[in-house]
Amino acid sequence: MTLSASLSLRVGTLDLQADLEVRPGELLALLGPNGAGKSTLLRCLAGLAPIDEGRIVIDDDVVDQPASDTFVEPEQRPIGFVFQNYLLFENMTVLENVAYGLRARKTPKAAARVTAQQWLERVGLAEYADQRPRALSGGQAQRAALARALATNPRVLLLDEPLAALDAGTRSSVRRDLRHHLESFEGMRILVTHDPVDAYALADRVAILDAGRIVQVGTLAEVTAHPRSRYVADLVGVNLVTGVVNEGVLTTEAGAHVVIADALPGPSFAVIRPPSISLVREPFAGSSARNTWAGTITDVDRLGDRVRVGIEGQLPLTAEITVAALDALQLRPGDEIHASVKATDIEVYPA
Repeated sequence: MTLSASLSLRVGTLDLQADLEVRPGELLALLGPNGAGKSTLLRCLAGLAPIDEGRIVIDDDVVDQPASDTFVEPEQRPIGFVFQNYLLFENMTVLENVAYGLRARKTPKAAARVTAQQWLERVGLAEYADQRPRALSGGQAQRAALARALATNPRVLLLDEPLAALDAGTRSSVRRDLRHHLESFEGMRILVTHDPVDAYALADRVAILDAGRIVQVGTLAEVTAHPRSRYVADLVGVNLVTGVVNEGVLTTEAGAHVVIADALPGPSFAVIRPPSISLVREPFAGSSARNTWAGTITDVDRLGDRVRVGIEGQLPLTAEITVAALDALQLRPGDEIHASVKATDIEVYPA
């Protein structure tokens, strides 16, 4: 039982042709530049933009197939949709907003309100049930929109940049809350985002959409290690390290230590950008506080004037160096190498 789509749609200058499959319990993140077709692809799946050719299937039920004149209206599809700006109705209470999808599906008013109240309690917004959306913060509005989408018990949940409207100080905590709430959803999930950190924190796999075409699919680690174009390398070219921060040091589950410049204690993500990593054959001399890790080279991929080097060790990394540096170091798969990065070049986010 999956979400499966092979579709084609032309809208203005956008020529969208995409194939994707999402399994139950899986979250697929769609990444790509503005105008690539990410939001349009979600609208096709939701039935808000009928496709020109192809087929969309949810759990063996065809919901859009022009060749057989099959089209299931949006309100009849087992899909929940969280829009980028949440689209909460200001003329309704928060409770009425969450009940809206149920009422659109002809659920009796009393039953819809009971279910909506239960969802508000689950997302921690019960006290706002009789308030208007203007009383909610950005993070609370996102939770209300998520509750509205999940209240209909959908099989597919679509999230169109649900963190984009939030300021940087709020994103980390709301991302953590979103991950918590998504863990209870057993259906298929698709997240549109511009931020690789969102994909690292939330997604099982990523699909890179560029100019209406899915150019690469895989786990973010696979895509980061083996980008198929310079654009993909620039988009997802980061290493994400997870662990617990204590006294300025992040410790991973494998026991690797990452010295950081400034971060609050507790579970965290550390983002290390490949160009920030220096590589040498011999161990770095100097302070023991410097971030230095030994490893073995697994891959050496040339991409234009840059080279991406995969390193396996206690702290797996992907580094990016120049062709001149590659020639000087004479790096080959299987070689032992030492990687280093300044603490000030590492970004840290609460997990």
